[in-house]
Amino acid sequence: MADFNFNPKTAIPDLSGKVILITGGTAGVGSGCVVELATHNPAHILFTGRNAQAAEAVIARAPQGVKLTFVPCDTASNASVASAAESILTTVADRLDVLVCCAGIMAKPAGVSKDGYEIHFATNQLGHSLFIRKLLPLLENTAALPGADARIIMVTSVAWKGTPSGGIQFDKLRSEQDLPVLGPWLRYGQSKLANLLYARELAARYPNILSFAIHPGVVKTALVTDLTWSQKMLVYLPNIGKMLTPEEGTYNLLWAITAKRETVKSGGFYMPVGKLSNDKTKASEDPELKKKLWEWTEAELAEYL
Repeated sequence: MADFNFNPKTAIPDLSGKVILITGGTAGVGSGCVVELATHNPAHILFTGRNAQAAEAVIARAPQGVKLTFVPCDTASNASVASAAESILTTVADRLDVLVCCAGIMAKPAGVSKDGYEIHFATNQLGHSLFIRKLLPLLENTAALPGADARIIMVTSVAWKGTPSGGIQFDKLRSEQDLPVLGPWLRYGQSKLANLLYARELAARYPNILSFAIHPGVVKTALVTDLTWSQKMLVYLPNIGKMLTPEEGTYNLLWAITAKRETVKSGGFYMPVGKLSNDKTKASEDPELKKKLWEWTEAELAEYL
């Protein structure tokens, strides 16, 4: 067990009145967060995923009497995201305190989404951008309420440091983006850099909402265990003695959802647990890339907004 000096049972405050939405809440880190948060008296937890049976299992693990709502959604499909967002807006018309963008895939073979985008970018970034844009008015309304603390949390990865040249290759995002060497990892890293940059742009454009990115750690969930043997070696060898259990993998996200607002830097990137990172790459510090990502995303999602 890693020594993070973080105990969710005592570190998480009472969540009375809070409405929290977690994408990818049917498995891995997301599901663990749903179950733990449910023990702290929230008003409502909503979570998305593709597997209704898995959602039932998550609900069965949570305390009885807690209001939990599963919303079917595939973040690789813009139509699915738009439909899920509309359903959520109908379900929680008055407030949304926290939106956690946690759903994701990692190091998959080259492929495209239903909408024709590179599959990692579609699943990890573009779908979440659409979720955020559809729910922003509700988050802004919540932020204006007395004593409210609206947040958008992007679950990224240290993999954002490893990307194709230029950081994000916009001209190839509507393709499989076949890359001859380490292609699955570079495509994944590109989507994770986009998560980081999008969080920073949100922080700049919507200062009343606390927007930031976190790395949960290298966690022994299906994201890792379902990899091929050669890919697993690329994960395990650099992280000998550093791999986290699924429970430990929830800690940084639970911290991000519940830490006192004044202790969190909007636009920041946090390592486990609650450690502000100063890691940089040329792409991560490029203001034009951040702006271009926002403008490209707005154009691509225009028909859904």
